Amino acid sequence: MNRVYNFSAGPSMLPLEVLKKAQEELLCYGGSGMSVMEMSHRSSDFEAILHSAEASLRELMKIPDNYKVLFLQGGASTQFAAVPLNLLSEHKCADYIISGQFSKKAFTEAKKYGDVAVAASSAGASPTFSTVPETTRADFRPDADYVHICFNNTIYGTKFHYIPDTGNIPLVADMSSCILSEPVDVSRFGLIYAGAQKNVAPAGLTIVIVREDLIGKAMSETPAMLDYKLMADNDSMYNTPPCFCIYMAKLVFDWLLSIGGLEEMKRRNEKKASLLYDYLDSQKFYTATVDRKCRSMMNVVFTTASDELDKKFCAEAAAAGLKNLKGHRSVGGMRASIYNAMPYEGVVALVDFMKKFEMENPRLD
Repeated sequence: MNRVYNFSAGPSMLPLEVLKKAQEELLCYGGSGMSVMEMSHRSSDFEAILHSAEASLRELMKIPDNYKVLFLQGGASTQFAAVPLNLLSEHKCADYIISGQFSKKAFTEAKKYGDVAVAASSAGASPTFSTVPETTRADFRPDADYVHICFNNTIYGTKFHYIPDTGNIPLVADMSSCILSEPVDVSRFGLIYAGAQKNVAPAGLTIVIVREDLIGKAMSETPAMLDYKLMADNDSMYNTPPCFCIYMAKLVFDWLLSIGGLEEMKRRNEKKASLLYDYLDSQKFYTATVDRKCRSMMNVVFTTASDELDKKFCAEAAAAGLKNLKGHRSVGGMRASIYNAMPYEGVVALVDFMKKFEMENPRLD
């Protein structure tokens, strides 16, 4: 088996133990005589998988009883519309904190459905979105139905180092690229949503964790597939859910529990991120442009002195088995996504390659 270190921003690596378990059960799950990919979502076998996945996620994240857990289709970007359609219920206004491309897209989509304003933005930072905005309770309109943030910015390599104080206003967080990377106090949020393809499962599943008092007030024009109450009342099975993705998510949840939960995962992620950031801070060949207090543990962005060198770096890294290090097209440079499943050895290999590349390509300035 010749596996590479996959630094893709998503779909990303999955834990090897999880892949092996799925491989063992691929042709026949339990005593069902069929693959999970073949079984009816109405069968007792799949219902057991679904309920077990929810129970494991609740245990991992310590989700309070007054929150619903939904396993949905459509990707996290579908939630850019679902959130305002469900939550713009009283005053028809919401505030958004813009800290990157995805929060900007969420804001643009939400504007179609109500009075949606930018409460704070780091678009004017240099470089753009290299930090996250600092906010206080006074930054949000008192009649806002919710405040929206993107907790970790995949493209720019930043993360909120604090949970914004929104008072009694529900806080909505897109956690697609950081969910399950560390413990989080779910009770501080009205709603959390996340695409699964970075830390949870293959692409095709979106997790929504929503406080019960926020559902059941969707706009009349809300499509059935985006109505949280309808989905909650039907245990995420109003229609055929992404069955295999939910099964894979269950395996990942169980794996996380087996290694010690999110406290242990945070320890591992901090160790990986520290190794890479410590190296970046110790030399001058590469530049990490993100505000230090806002650095992401999941997505590490850096550049060399030129676009030419960046391209050479990515090509040679790929040839060395370090794949998908090219930065997002809007930013350039390199991006090492070191999600939960990336082993420490993968980051060691990256740092060793970076040192070698520096020696072989000395700066002329």
